[in-house]
Amino acid sequence: MLLKPLIKLNGNTLSIPAVHITGLGFGYPGSGKAIFAGLGLDVQQGERFGLFGPNGAGKTTLMSLMPGLITAGSGTIKLLGKPVATDKSAKRLFGFVPQDFSFYHELSPAENMAFFGAWAGLDQTTIRKRTDELLEILGLADVKHKQVRQFSGGMKRRVNLAIGVIHHPKILFLDEPTVGVDVQTRHAILNYLLQLNKEGTTLVYTSHQLNEAQELCNHLALIDEGRIIANGKMQQLLTDYQQQDLEVLFLSL
Repeated sequence: MLLKPLIKLNGNTLSIPAVHITGLGFGYPGSGKAIFAGLGLDVQQGERFGLFGPNGAGKTTLMSLMPGLITAGSGTIKLLGKPVATDKSAKRLFGFVPQDFSFYHELSPAENMAFFGAWAGLDQTTIRKRTDELLEILGLADVKHKQVRQFSGGMKRRVNLAIGVIHHPKILFLDEPTVGVDVQTRHAILNYLLQLNKEGTTLVYTSHQLNEAQELCNHLALIDEGRIIANGKMQQLLTDYQQQDLEVLFLSL
């Protein structure tokens, strides 16, 4: 189990948020319009945090801003207290599983893991151990030396996930991690994500699959036109808004 970093303030012990966003401002160059203007958001350690909203609401942009894949125009984003924009060590704290496949199709899963593991700063012994462990868990051990280009979409999703967690990230960002997969692959991915969370990894997740989100997430934020319009524990929000499921809550808000 990963231990939460702690700070002391006036004699009180406080947990540092996994993700801490203050005064965030951002707009794409040439658009003439700000997507975010002064946005603030916290994700606490150990949460399974879901970020949802309609197309164009800004959630995909925010998912890229939090790990520093794109640079904010103003404000601060910190991962476990480290500013993403200025502290290089913050980059080692997170994993990112994008919606688009982020590996080399002409390589095998083992070769991809070796490349991205080295990029993450792991030694060869650790890479081999993690590769064997992850490919076994995700049902890819028998195809570890085959070219990924030969794989089904579901198998490619599993490779995407394995690469994103090879370095034991403390925070894992997931953008549509199960899009286009079969039921078996979906369950394999969700079960592994739940196991990671039990071991201490904070999950930050976005998807259009709201039934899946309700199964995975315990905290959610709804975003619309660059603003957070609801933010809280999943069950508490459903109770407060007198809704039975996330899909109806989403539509009503």
